[in-house]
This record gives sequence, C-alpha cells and structure tokens, in this order.
Amino acid sequence: MATPEKAAAVAELTDKFRSSNAAVLTEYRGLTVAQLKTLRRSLGENAQYAVVKNTLTKIAANEAGITLDDQLFAGPTAVAFVTGDPVESAKGLRDFAKDNPNLVIKGGVLDGKALSADEIKKLADLESREVLLSKLAGAFKAKQSQAASVFQALPSKLVRTVDALRAKQAEQGGAE
Repeated sequence: MATPEKAAAVAELTDKFRSSNAAVLTEYRGLTVAQLKTLRRSLGENAQYAVVKNTLTKIAANEAGITLDDQLFAGPTAVAFVTGDPVESAKGLRDFAKDNPNLVIKGGVLDGKALSADEIKKLADLESREVLLSKLAGAFKAKQSQAASVFQALPSKLVRTVDALRAKQAEQGGAE
C-alpha cells in the first residue's frame, strides 16, 4: 500500500501534468546545484523544473491520461512543467543543454501528445508565438491590400475603356 507522502506526490504530479501545456523529461545526471538553479532561471516564469521519482511520475502521467514510453524513465529524471509558451521553454532547455552536455532531453508531452527528444528540439527551433502571429497578420494584411488594389483597378479600367470607345466613336463619326 502506498504511503500518504507518495500518494500526495502522485496527486501533485498529476495536477501538474493536467494543468501544463507541455512537459519535458530530462536527465540531469552530473549537473551541480548551481547549474540546476541556472537552468530553472533560463526556463522563464512559465515553467517549473522539478526533480522527480520515475515510478511516481509514470503513475501520475497515467492518471493524467498521458501515455509515455518506459525508456523515458530510465536514469535520474527531472521534468519541466510548462504552463506558458512551450517554444520558449524548449529553447531554454536546448540552449542550456548546448552549454551543459550533462543535461539530456529525453522526451515529453505537448497538449497530451507524447513527443520524442528530436520533436522537442524541432519545437525549440520554431519562432515564438508572437513572431508567428505577427507574420500571419502581415500575410493577411498583404492579401487584403492586393484585393483592394484589384477592386480599385476594375472601375478605373472600365472608365478608361469607355473613354477609349468614345474617342474611337468620335474619330469614326468625324471621318464620315
């Protein structure tokens, strides 16, 4: 039977999995306490980095409705629970791992879907949400400007055509 402490830890982890947009599982073996502190700062305010017990984390993920590969739970594990922009946190982890090779990204979850380590690295290569939204808005604005130009061109082309026809009729009428 589970101890009350373990049951409370599972309940807390389950809540974190449910309330997070994403979770990234890492191996932190060989990192110092100072390096972990730096990592927590680099993740930003929208992520919580916690060292967890593998068995309790696996149980909590299952209770939250998330199926993760058993290989993610090999070795010492820490989880970054992301409540904000997952791209920002993935970039923070990727950049920290470049400087500190002891941090290994194992995999994770994004909106309930399991991700491999490579998929998390691809997520880190994306531009931020704000940049993507501004690019989308710029594309919409450009299309609207093009449509407005087309709609303005139609009446002016019609007027030029009518004027050309009048001039032609005037020439033909004057020649007779």
